[in-house]
Amino acid sequence: MSDRRILRLTGSDAKPFLQGLVTNNVDRLDGGLVYAALLTPQGKYLADFLLAADGEAVLLDVEASLAEGLLKRLNMYRLRADVQVEMTDLQVKRGTGEPPAGAHADPRHAAMGWRVYGAEGGDDGSDWDAIRVAHCIPETGIELGPESYILEAGFEALNGVDFRKGCYVGQEVTARMKHKTELRKGFRTVDVDGTAPVGTEITADGKPAGTLFTQSGGKGIAYLRLDRAKDGMLAGEARVAWRPQAG
Repeated sequence: MSDRRILRLTGSDAKPFLQGLVTNNVDRLDGGLVYAALLTPQGKYLADFLLAADGEAVLLDVEASLAEGLLKRLNMYRLRADVQVEMTDLQVKRGTGEPPAGAHADPRHAAMGWRVYGAEGGDDGSDWDAIRVAHCIPETGIELGPESYILEAGFEALNGVDFRKGCYVGQEVTARMKHKTELRKGFRTVDVDGTAPVGTEITADGKPAGTLFTQSGGKGIAYLRLDRAKDGMLAGEARVAWRPQAG
């Protein structure tokens, strides 16, 4: 997977350092991969990544276009902590079939299979877009961007946020969205009749109702204004429908 880069954090403060910054509980690394994000103080998305234990060190698996900026930001936060952050040459191999030795289950959803970190990358040819669309799993640089809030992006369902771990950057806004507001926008899997370019505006009765992103097999991931979402929406010439699940 050439679109991913792996950072390594070492030093006696590596795990406590991350614990005070990211959305998920780094103490869970003993049980496998941890999905998390780094936010702005205003609670908006900066980067999402998978964390893996590497002995006493921590590997951070991030989309390649975000890696250099994330490296600089982590070093900015480092201050006097005993932690070193470096870019590595490690690569990611992933798949959905029988996992090889040393593989880690992707914590976002069982359908996302496994990942291995080592000298060789690649994947087994699985239809990742179809998997993501079926389970509404947003992707860095496609659905996820600087204006995203992680709860609207489904991070709670994707095991990407912990509300009991204590403080982290952006925690106050995220907690307030969880406990004091009803989400009125968010990513949802929709039915799509036709196709439209990624990023096409969705309208309902001529009014903006959201944006259509990744599409596969007659379905797509859409960011919706839930109060306007209904059957008969349009994204360009494609017809879009969303049916809320009961309960």
